[in-house]
This record gives sequence, structure tokens and C-alpha cells, in this order.
Amino acid sequence: MNIDFKKYSDGLAPAVVQDNDTQKVLMLGFMNDEALQKTMKEGKVTFYSRSKKRLWTKGEESGNFLELRSVAADCDHDTLLIKAHPLGPVCHTGADTCWSEKNHNENFLQYLEDIIELRKKTTPEASYVASLFSKGINKIAQKVGEEAVETVIEAKDDNDGLFLNEAADLLFHYLILLNAKGHRLKDITRILQERHSG
Repeated sequence: MNIDFKKYSDGLAPAVVQDNDTQKVLMLGFMNDEALQKTMKEGKVTFYSRSKKRLWTKGEESGNFLELRSVAADCDHDTLLIKAHPLGPVCHTGADTCWSEKNHNENFLQYLEDIIELRKKTTPEASYVASLFSKGINKIAQKVGEEAVETVIEAKDDNDGLFLNEAADLLFHYLILLNAKGHRLKDITRILQERHSG
């Protein structure tokens, strides 16, 4: 890929980052050739930070990395389009994008799984999810069982609000259990699809 970094006085080309799945524009950064090569080699989007005066891998402090999916140059070879999979919110404010847009309307469960993966790496004191992981698989499985029982109890009554909230708790803890076992919801979806077509 031929990018004309010399076109800019500081040698930095704009890099637009787009979510590979939702197609939402996530952020704008700047790359020099070294940042581009590091991005392509390591698979995590890396920029040149004008404030830090050094290469900066998105997520190096927060853990909210951008996993590279593809890189393309525009017709003038002076701007990059980076397609990536975000591991958590992209903006430093905590928003999904730097324009405060939601980035998970159609893929919210996948987004939630990414958040679970992110939270389990924090300290148990800072995150409920991390505290569950710290207690081990038995505690996580037990929690799923408890939520399942509570969902069944609420299903026998006529309060839709309580039932739906218990069902949400069950699904959330089920996603945690899948993660603890090294799986994601797509693995279960694949099995259901195979059964349906069988």
C-alpha cells in the first residue's frame, strides 16, 4: 500500500477508523509510516500521538484496543480507512464513538460480550463481573442457576416487568458463564443453526 505521507508537513496522514461490523465511524487519528507498519504487523490499531510525540496504540492504557480487520487508502493515497473491531468504548469520555453515537444497536449482545471480556481483566473490587470471575467457575455456574430459578418463579406470575428483568439477569450471567468456558454466543448460535438445517 502506497501512502503519500510526505504530502503533509508533519508526515502524518489522517486515519478514519470504522467499525468492521456496524460500519459506524469510531474515531479519527493520525498515522506515520511507522504507525501503519506496527498496526499491520501486530493487528492492533496504532497512531502517532501529536501530544505524546510518540507511537500510541489505542487501548494501551484502557484495554479498549481496536483489533485490525483491514486497511485501505483513498484515491489520492493520502488518507487511510481502517476497519476494526473495538474491544469496548472508543472515546476517552467512555462513549462508543468520538461523536457520542451508540455503536451496538444491531449487535448489542456481541458488544456486551466484549464488555464482559474487558471487565474480567480489571480488579474484583472495581467490577462485579471481575469479582465473579475471581470466585471461579463454580460460583459463576451457581449464579446462572439462581437466576434461572428466579426467572421461572417470575414466569408463573403476571408481572411482565419483573419477569423481563429476571430474564435479562439470566442472559447476562449466561454470557459470563460462556466466557468463563472459553466460548461466545455465536458458538451456541452455530449449533442451533446446524440443528435447524439438519
